Amino acid sequence: MKLTQHLLQNKKPILSLLLLGLLLAVVLLSGCTSQQENTIRISGAYALAPMMNKWVEEYNTTHPDIHIIVQPNGAGQGMSEAINKIVNIGMVSREINQSEMQQGAFWVSVAKDAVVATINTENPVVDYILAHGLTMQQFKDIFITRNTTTWGTLIGNESITDLIVVYSRSDSCGAAETWAKYLGNYKQNDLTNVADSAIYGDDGLAEQIKRDKNGIGFNNIGYVYTKTSGTTTVPADNIIPVPIDLNENGVLDDNENVYTNRSTIVQAINDYVYPSPPARALHLVTYHNFTGITKDFVYWILTEGQQYVLETGYIPLPQETISDQLTYLEQGTRPEIESLPPTK
Repeated sequence: MKLTQHLLQNKKPILSLLLLGLLLAVVLLSGCTSQQENTIRISGAYALAPMMNKWVEEYNTTHPDIHIIVQPNGAGQGMSEAINKIVNIGMVSREINQSEMQQGAFWVSVAKDAVVATINTENPVVDYILAHGLTMQQFKDIFITRNTTTWGTLIGNESITDLIVVYSRSDSCGAAETWAKYLGNYKQNDLTNVADSAIYGDDGLAEQIKRDKNGIGFNNIGYVYTKTSGTTTVPADNIIPVPIDLNENGVLDDNENVYTNRSTIVQAINDYVYPSPPARALHLVTYHNFTGITKDFVYWILTEGQQYVLETGYIPLPQETISDQLTYLEQGTRPEIESLPPTK
């Protein structure tokens, strides 16, 4: 009120208003600039999102002034936004290709997880699948060639005529690339082009499998093992992972039966019992190199942050590999990248 009276009495009220507006703009701009300087923007792979959220939560307990925004939107989007400097960090759950390196992609590996095929708990041949597993060729006949189109044909019982409904991912993602590579060095397009439907997001695909008793898809383990049962984490209601018959003897042997809960499959991945692919390393990507508060955060992930990997349902990388990543982080280069484009 006093400020209004002052301006009305002022011989030059317009000038006073302009000066007041300028002062407010400077204050607001200063606040926004300060927040931007303390903000880390992250996007990309759904596979890494639960782990990243845990890291952010723990990091902020000792760094409350750092604002970290995490947006899961697929590995392809994360890579694109990282090399175009839209975000500070891209989460990528597949191998980095030569083209991305040439565009300036620099990365460090931070953890490991796996992709599993998924079906509904009411699947018409679920008991057979859980007892025998599926071979790589059987998966290929479903996801790539579509030579097998009914659940009865899959198990050699033609009286079961339920059609197999195949789901893939519509967003560019590491899960699809990894699953396709396991089936014979294929690409995501090879899955999407023949699927009955392509679903956006890891969580979206998991929800679709839960609703369709004839559906089959694939998910990162973090989107399958989400239900707490006592002291263990088990698959969510209405969805189960499809066991792989690794030795292709038509029976799921004891050493192949690793899907009961999250701990058992994590141990199988860690012991290299579960194959790679579809197990794979997970990466954090940026343009050229990590700097400033982003580099500090990534350094923390590779050191103190590693203590949270197992408890969040991921697999720690060997200490030798972590040491290599710390060297790459410090030097801003790695053996896979001989030369990088100049910083824009």
